[in-house]
Amino acid sequence: MPNWSIRIARHAGALAATIMLGGILTAALVRNSPGFDADERLMDPRLDVQSRALIQAEHAAGHDVLRFYVRHVGGMVRGDWGVSQSLHAPIRDLVRSRLPVTGEIMAIGLTGGWILAFGFALAAVRCPGWSRIGGALSVLVLSVPSAALAVLIFSTRGPTRAIIALILFPRLFDYLRNLLADAYSRLHIITAMAKGVGPVRILVCHVLLVCAPQLLALAGVSASMAFGAAIPVETLCDLPGIGQLAWKAALARDLPVLVSLTMLITLLTQACNAVSDWAGVGLKGRA
Repeated sequence: MPNWSIRIARHAGALAATIMLGGILTAALVRNSPGFDADERLMDPRLDVQSRALIQAEHAAGHDVLRFYVRHVGGMVRGDWGVSQSLHAPIRDLVRSRLPVTGEIMAIGLTGGWILAFGFALAAVRCPGWSRIGGALSVLVLSVPSAALAVLIFSTRGPTRAIIALILFPRLFDYLRNLLADAYSRLHIITAMAKGVGPVRILVCHVLLVCAPQLLALAGVSASMAFGAAIPVETLCDLPGIGQLAWKAALARDLPVLVSLTMLITLLTQACNAVSDWAGVGLKGRA
């Protein structure tokens, strides 16, 4: 029986270290990127000296990366995420308004991607002819860049919220096919099939139970892949989600927004991985 207190402490420590390191690296990269101190507002000839000094002071606040990061994290802990330098709006409000869009896109993408990949993988294992069809489709989709796929579907007025499902399909199909093939080769499953146990019962009561830890681990990874795919999809398809916000902030060198999003994304990714890890350990213990 695993020591849950030790596992929770280890995950919490890893989460804190990852968030801190990710945020500092993000702040350092943005601070040292070309054009960090550039600001279109300074090109306005109507600005007076005082206005120009205020704009320059905004950029000067991000020169000391460590001090900026400590101050920003302290504000986030108190509920103050700061103000976007490029969009001139509270970062917390920007995230709150865009999070449902990204959540919907990711939910549709994850559900659709898993249904497609699992369905084709199961058919490939049970009917060898489907293995070639699924493999060919997987290679075809994988060979098309995510951005090109998004542009193609968007330009043809296709279901843009299903793009992530197509992006995830080839990344899940091969792993699921190999995982199911290994499960169906187990002796107890072969025995159950020889005794005439129905295919649905074998799948639900035996195959999925054998594959559950690996499936849960893959689910955590696929959530991270889905968000990575959401950035180009939201940007190219003009969907007002977190991915589009991250893209706009990167173009504008908006340091407060980028650091806040980095910490938020890291937190959600680590939480998904931790939940899948705990669930996998629990299933192994029951088995």
